[in-house]
Amino acid sequence: MEHRHIIAILRGITPPEIIGVCEALIASGITMIEVPLNSPQALTSIADAARKLGDKAAIGAGTVLSVDDVEAVVRAGGTFIVSPDTNEAVIERTVQLGLRSYPGVFTPTDAFRAIRAGATGLKFFPAEVLGPKGIKAIKAVLPPALPLYAVGGANPDNFADFFAAGCAGFGLGTYIYKPGMDAQAVSARAAAAVKSYDAGTAA
Repeated sequence: MEHRHIIAILRGITPPEIIGVCEALIASGITMIEVPLNSPQALTSIADAARKLGDKAAIGAGTVLSVDDVEAVVRAGGTFIVSPDTNEAVIERTVQLGLRSYPGVFTPTDAFRAIRAGATGLKFFPAEVLGPKGIKAIKAVLPPALPLYAVGGANPDNFADFFAAGCAGFGLGTYIYKPGMDAQAVSARAAAAVKSYDAGTAA
């Protein structure tokens, strides 16, 4: 399954909302969907989405802090792990279990720790603090093929700046979903994100 490098971060979503919001995202063209584990009944939401929509989207977990968390996500049917930090044990266990690993990094030291542990891609977080210039400087010493994601402050208005810095994609949190937001609102924001992303990748 081919995916745009856009991860929709549904922090705070609940099991009754998950399917409708995921369907709106998929219809708009976003097929990487993260449910942070500090959301209410997150593993239930992941399991429901993976069971019903796993053939249309990659369903994963965010705010994954421990090996136990990784194993719980696997049991729920998740296929990728996003962490806020560079935790080698989490990365290594994620890869051992056949899931994709996207750890949070901020410095070259973080980045190379994550790479050596087997990370699939790197989440530069918070991107709005590091900025495109900071990411561009760090990318110069990283493996060229490794995908970099700007997370924390990325939105369609600044995608072009982060693309120019060498990012492959983005994690979208409060821009794309806030607790209580309905599927229609999510759909409109997702469509705007996809339009900006597609324009950036075509440039």
